[in-house]
Amino acid sequence: MTHRLWFRLSLTFAVIILVTVVTIYFFVSERIADEMEYYKTISAQYRSDQILSRLYLFYWKGRSWESVQTVVEDTARVSGTRIILVAANGTVVGDSKTELLGTNYTDSSESPVEMFLGAQFLGDVYIIADPQAEPYVAPFLRLSASINRSLLLGGSVAIAIALILTFVLSRRITSPIGALSKAARRLGHGELSQRVRVRGEGEVAALAQAFNSMAGDLEYAEQLRRNMVADVAHELRTPLSNIQGYLEAIRDGVVEPDAAAIRSLNEEASLLSRLVNELQELSLAEAGELKLVFQAEDITKLVRQAVPPWQPQLAGKEISLFLDLPDDLPLVNIDWQRINQVLHNLLENAVAHTLRGGAINVAAGVATSGGGRWVEVSVSDTGEGIPAEDLPHIFERFYRVDKSRARATGGSGLGLTIARRLVEAHGGRITVQSKPGRGSRFSFTLPVAE
Repeated sequence: MTHRLWFRLSLTFAVIILVTVVTIYFFVSERIADEMEYYKTISAQYRSDQILSRLYLFYWKGRSWESVQTVVEDTARVSGTRIILVAANGTVVGDSKTELLGTNYTDSSESPVEMFLGAQFLGDVYIIADPQAEPYVAPFLRLSASINRSLLLGGSVAIAIALILTFVLSRRITSPIGALSKAARRLGHGELSQRVRVRGEGEVAALAQAFNSMAGDLEYAEQLRRNMVADVAHELRTPLSNIQGYLEAIRDGVVEPDAAAIRSLNEEASLLSRLVNELQELSLAEAGELKLVFQAEDITKLVRQAVPPWQPQLAGKEISLFLDLPDDLPLVNIDWQRINQVLHNLLENAVAHTLRGGAINVAAGVATSGGGRWVEVSVSDTGEGIPAEDLPHIFERFYRVDKSRARATGGSGLGLTIARRLVEAHGGRITVQSKPGRGSRFSFTLPVAE
């Protein structure tokens, strides 16, 4: 239990509260004691002045200490002290307790107050305080004791209440963290649908949101992995089934092992080889292990060389191809082979989705973004376009707008994914704009060579 977060929080708050209350009690008590000491000093001085005033008045009226005992007793009773009046000849003429009357009195432990009337020495007055009987000080002593008791009682109650609140609040604060911990363990065991409730705002809520986002990403990644496995199996199954079918037909004598059969087998084997190569290339690109040779290249020249291999297919579908390439484009810092592959994949996609009699336009121009200069290359077509709901996924592995996965509408579904990875490896960005029935425009940026 001592390792639980709620226990540590409770213990920490309890120590802080205890130290705070004890510190407040100490300083308040010290302050009260200082004030009481100051008041006792002022009170003693005031009391002494009052006693001397009455004694001076008595002597001034009678010019002697005769019968002063009554005044001494009354004054002592009012002031809450013991008064001993010693005349100039050393004889006690007044004692509030009447014990020393008529005796010679000297007390080295008490400092007497000497009385003079002009130059005449009248005698010494001993004023012995009794703190518990002093009418001026006793109420404040009782008040000080009462305040100290109240502080102790209030501090104890405050500590008890604070400990209860600390326990409750610490459990409330740590309960979402406990829920996160349980959800994380379930997530680690493969339950990727785990989510936690997000309550309020603050760091814990942000942590819960981050966990839910992470869990969502993991679930999505797992779904992509499953889809990829299914897609790879599907893509491999078709050529393998064809090859197997041809071989069985040749074995059974249904098909002659002539040039046509061998050509068909070679085409299916090429499809398999291409799929494996594309998967390997994609895995290298996603791992950042593609070997790129960057050089300052002429993008106009690259585009003009990438187009001719597609002329037979363009002519077969009666598709018009237009090039919009300025003569003054700056050189770009690229790997020629990889960017040629990007153009190949984009042109393949455009030719596959452009209807007979349509048009494809390849353009390039200078763009400024993020404080740097880029060359933007675009491939536009007049094909059927891409639905809005498919646009966010168009660069994902094996994603196809045509859910039937017909051979006529595309290859393995890896071309656009590889194109994106290759462009990003050059520090650029690839995007798509499309509307159903109006065609699509794929564009990517490349850094200008310094």
